[in-house]
Amino acid sequence: MPLEIVTIPCLSDNYAFLAHDDASGETALVDAPEARPILAELEARGWSLSHVLLTHHHWDHVDGLGDILAKHPAKVIGAAADAHRLPALDAQVKDGDTFEVGGEAVRVMDVSGHTVGHIAFHMPASSVLFTADSLMALGCGRLFEGTPDQMWASLCKMAALPPETTVCSGHEYTQSNGAFAVTIEPENADLQTRVADIAQARAAGKPTVPSSLALELATNPFLRAAEPGIAANLGMSGADPAAVFTEIRSRKDKF
Repeated sequence: MPLEIVTIPCLSDNYAFLAHDDASGETALVDAPEARPILAELEARGWSLSHVLLTHHHWDHVDGLGDILAKHPAKVIGAAADAHRLPALDAQVKDGDTFEVGGEAVRVMDVSGHTVGHIAFHMPASSVLFTADSLMALGCGRLFEGTPDQMWASLCKMAALPPETTVCSGHEYTQSNGAFAVTIEPENADLQTRVADIAQARAAGKPTVPSSLALELATNPFLRAAEPGIAANLGMSGADPAAVFTEIRSRKDKF
């Protein structure tokens, strides 16, 4: 039976996630932006944490961990490559490693680009991918440390997963990402529909995360750098997709 996934808004625009297995009672937290809303959600549901999965070291993904662990002394798992910048880890993992939460396999993916050492957590049986600031709803993370080639390789790795995969990303940036996306591919009808749906959701105070990988593949310009129409729109017909991605990322940084 798939794990139950709960989305928790944190800070001004962050998201944390709980993945709960009812049979075993195990619950994993993905990232810890702040303690208060996460602890409140756990208390409301009567759940105790068994695991904390950290995607990368940025403060808005780890700052709540100390207060959370004080009430839920869970096993903390993070990237070996990022261990020197993360809170103390109980287990250090790398690309291709697997471990279990609630009897379900969790596969670690190196998705460096936003940072070097950023990881994602893929739970194939539940068809869910926790991407934090790598692949985002209608976007991708800024390249604070990695190179465009690294990020493009990471995005391609995630794009190869089953399209029904649910993408749990780390921020509510979708509306601004959509405004940018239509400048790259204005003729994309699926994108136009999505932008309208996002505006309606946000006006109602609803989150736009998670999304589906199928939707990202159809509308997210950062995943669509290999599309000939996008290359043509950018005056880069015939260019390598990695170069097209680099141009899209550069334009987003100036948007």
